[in-house]
Amino acid sequence: MKIQHPFNWLPESLFIRAFILLFVLTFVLLMCLNLIDAPLKTTVAPNGIISYELAGELSVAQEMIRSWGAVGQIYAGLSLGFDFLFLVSYSLFIALGCIIVTRRLSQPGQFLFKFGALLAWAQFGAAILDAIENYALIRILLGSQNEILPVVAYWCALPKFVIVVIGMGYICFGFIFLVFSKMFKKTS
Repeated sequence: MKIQHPFNWLPESLFIRAFILLFVLTFVLLMCLNLIDAPLKTTVAPNGIISYELAGELSVAQEMIRSWGAVGQIYAGLSLGFDFLFLVSYSLFIALGCIIVTRRLSQPGQFLFKFGALLAWAQFGAAILDAIENYALIRILLGSQNEILPVVAYWCALPKFVIVVIGMGYICFGFIFLVFSKMFKKTS
């Protein structure tokens, strides 16, 4: 079975430039989200918005919202809204990084190429999960009493984090392998 990667439309000569641009954008957005998240770190939500994402129960999520107060709730809404831009950025960044590593380490049709391509596609699945999670959390923040919303947020957040961590790990280990293999070739 032939698996196409999600960046077939982009000339390979532009991969590195696009990757660097997406890295910078993702990093800037992450720093902005960290600043926005700072007032959301309370004893009830020690990890700020991440605690809220993983609350899992309406009473726990509502307790976090109360701990933030009126100003903190504005920050939470801003964070969740801003995250819609971030999820586009990080999914493209990680997906392209997976493809760059895959193209350097493997050829189309080989297992590693298929794995890297699937992992790249999975990043867009993570972004969709993130969007659903954000919607559920915004609804709770706006006062919804629907008990299912924090469960939906939790079960979207958990696989999202797993997919993103696997993607980042693949990129990091791939780049480390590429650097060491180049160093080894120079010393041989």
